[in-house]
Amino acid sequence: MPSVLTKIKDFLGLKRNVVLLLVLIIFMLTGEKTWERFVPKYLEGIGSSLIIIGGFGFLLNFLGAFWSLPGGYIADRFGNKRAFLIFNLMAIGGYVIAIVFTSWIAVFVGLLFFSAWNAISLPASMSLIGKSLGTHKTAMGISMHSIIRRFPMMIGPIIGGVLITSYGLVTGIKLSFGISILLCLAGIFFQQKMTVEKEGVVEKIQPVQLWKRFDPKLKNLLVSDILIRFCEQIPYVFVVIWCLNNIGISPEQFGILTAIEMITAAVIYIPVASFSDKLERKPFIVITFIFFSIFPIFLYFSTSYLMLIFAFIIRGLKEFGEPTRKALILDLSVKNAEARSFGLYYFIRDMIVSFAAFAGGFLWKLGPSVNFFTAFAAGIAGTLFFLFWGKGTQRTPISN
Repeated sequence: MPSVLTKIKDFLGLKRNVVLLLVLIIFMLTGEKTWERFVPKYLEGIGSSLIIIGGFGFLLNFLGAFWSLPGGYIADRFGNKRAFLIFNLMAIGGYVIAIVFTSWIAVFVGLLFFSAWNAISLPASMSLIGKSLGTHKTAMGISMHSIIRRFPMMIGPIIGGVLITSYGLVTGIKLSFGISILLCLAGIFFQQKMTVEKEGVVEKIQPVQLWKRFDPKLKNLLVSDILIRFCEQIPYVFVVIWCLNNIGISPEQFGILTAIEMITAAVIYIPVASFSDKLERKPFIVITFIFFSIFPIFLYFSTSYLMLIFAFIIRGLKEFGEPTRKALILDLSVKNAEARSFGLYYFIRDMIVSFAAFAGGFLWKLGPSVNFFTAFAAGIAGTLFFLFWGKGTQRTPISN
């Protein structure tokens, strides 16, 4: 009879490669999350304009889109281990630039490099989980991936907030960059222990050919997902500014809000995933799109720290069906090209959405209400599109 521990590991999809991946993610994301949400405030503090701050959101999404495509191809071609190493080294180079020079240009140049790891890790990680666990455990594996990612998201902003409060805005951010370098080095040491099965011959598929082979259901999901990410990204870089400047909370309190958001997400992942792998995936995705849509409205009408706590619980609940959405992408991906399919999906999505983040700066100049209500409208449009035209798990045959 299998032991209780073995049953728990099987239920959670904790196979060896998956566990190794999860530990690596803890190292990398803890460093990244100490500074990520405070960079808009840092840019403001060193004299950057609202357009520059909006440009940061644009570049963050643009580079995430850019790296997703080559990331998927590199993961399929060379394997995850080599891909992670290359992008870890690139991230370290970017952090060094951002530490040495104090200007928005240095942040943007550094971002060219330290944005790479997160983008390469997503298609590679999803492919590794899918291959290790199979479709019957994909959502659970992705949920464990999402839960582990939430621990750095909880801890990192609190550390970053304490550093900024203790050492000032500029020094605190640069110390956060330094911590990221140390954890990148720890990640490089750890990932050498990762063993991935040798891949067979990889079919050569150009991106345009790969797009033509996309399941129509995957394309419908992509359209609705783009609209939902417009809702998220239009106000994204201004959330910290709204909370600190308009509501008057401290950086430490903002870090706690982020932790509340992550705890909320972590609590719902496992029970939702256990049903998602057995039932139709569409309802779970519709619910998460609704939470995405209503967050900007709840944030706008928050006038106290207590109300902000409620708004950030809503923000955490938007993760309700995120693992399910990623599992559906894998379900509908081109067979034996899962990492490339995932990378191309995110390349198209984030390339378009990056302009939403840039437009957020102009909308913010017109007023926070314009920014937040435009985001809400985009979210409702995306939710309705998927509700009426989005499909479920069964594949649609594609004619040659």
